[in-house]
Amino acid sequence: MLRLARAPNIAIASLWADALQQAGFSASVQRYFLGSVAGELPPDQCQPEVWLAHDDEKPRAEALLHSLQNPPQRHWVCSCGETVEGGFEQCWQCGGDMPVLP
Repeated sequence: MLRLARAPNIAIASLWADALQQAGFSASVQRYFLGSVAGELPPDQCQPEVWLAHDDEKPRAEALLHSLQNPPQRHWVCSCGETVEGGFEQCWQCGGDMPVLP
């Protein structure tokens, strides 16, 4: 087994593990309930972790995890000429809607 990543919380760890499993990886979440003893143990030792059962999956799993952790930021140019970045679908300058892509 191989630890792939530590997650900031159990929700994120579960999302990462589910996405990896959907892609065919042997991912599991470890330290699922250890967050309840943070304070008794060092907090960095209580974070949930995503593990792989097969070490040879590591390069592809790391690539998928990287794409999950770093989604591409979209940007578009409004008809008024303003560049809108991030997840906004409406121009902050004029209120125009994001153009629909074909």
